[in-house]
Amino acid sequence: MKVTILANYAPNAYKGLIQGSDREAAIKTLFESVGGKVFGVMFTRGAYDIVVNAEVPDQAAGMGLALAVRASGSVTDLVVLEELDMKAVLAAANKAARVYKPAG
Repeated sequence: MKVTILANYAPNAYKGLIQGSDREAAIKTLFESVGGKVFGVMFTRGAYDIVVNAEVPDQAAGMGLALAVRASGSVTDLVVLEELDMKAVLAAANKAARVYKPAG
């Protein structure tokens, strides 16, 4: 399952960055620990400090990874975006639209 992670560092984490903590290596090790793979890490300016494009084996691995990062206190915001198979989503939407009766 492909994921995009958007996150902001907590103030105490900036100290580690300034002191030279290799966050890209740490992120790759983190994903590998749950059977995942990192395709790219971008440090950004704007709404988020970091964007990670990666893959995890399943939702449980992705949520476990996110839970561990949140519990560390090193981020103030963490968004996990999962890639969808739009053909499958649209097939389900079309089935549901045929039977759904809106209120009123």
